[in-house]
Amino acid sequence: MSDTPQQLLHLVIGGELVDLDHVTFKDLDKVEVVGLYPNYASAYAAWKAKAQQTVDNAHMRYFIVHLHRLLDPATDKTH
Repeated sequence: MSDTPQQLLHLVIGGELVDLDHVTFKDLDKVEVVGLYPNYASAYAAWKAKAQQTVDNAHMRYFIVHLHRLLDPATDKTH
């Protein structure tokens, strides 16, 4: 048995949306990859920090992508 803690990988990305009704980025070349995180708590902290930095731009949105769900659907838990 490994002593390595379980990694539930999460990716934080963001960018300016075309409109607020859809998740369509205005310019894919400007989508920011904030980072890759080993758990939801650290991804949430990064997401919150970036979202607060751009609060004045209503079209700017950041997202947490649950990569662990894509890599291993059996790990699909609440976070």
